[in-house]
Amino acid sequence: QVQLVESGGGLVQPGGSLRLSCAAPRIIFRAYVMGWYRQAPGKQRELVAKITPGGSTNYADSVKGRFTISRDNAKNTVYLQMSSLKPEDTAVYYCVADFTVVTDPNYWGQGTQVTVSS
Repeated sequence: QVQLVESGGGLVQPGGSLRLSCAAPRIIFRAYVMGWYRQAPGKQRELVAKITPGGSTNYADSVKGRFTISRDNAKNTVYLQMSSLKPEDTAVYYCVADFTVVTDPNYWGQGTQVTVSS
């Protein structure tokens, strides 16, 4: 069973920063697109950011200029650096992996809670 292991969530004040991490099995990390979804109560699931094995990135309009996705090939880990956080960024964030993560990725992490509140 493929495991994506997330860490780094927590409580932060508006305007603050957090970095999420997701460690993946090497075979998954090297072959698949990695991404981050988020799910807030009462809202639709949203693809926040994705990165290809070659390092190309895409972001949701809601986070452009504030979030940065990156990957460390030596550690088989993908990161989501979140800055200028807003209360509306509050959600459970999930790491995902597949050949495409735009629709129904096959592999999901357990989720990590991010709460932006004063």
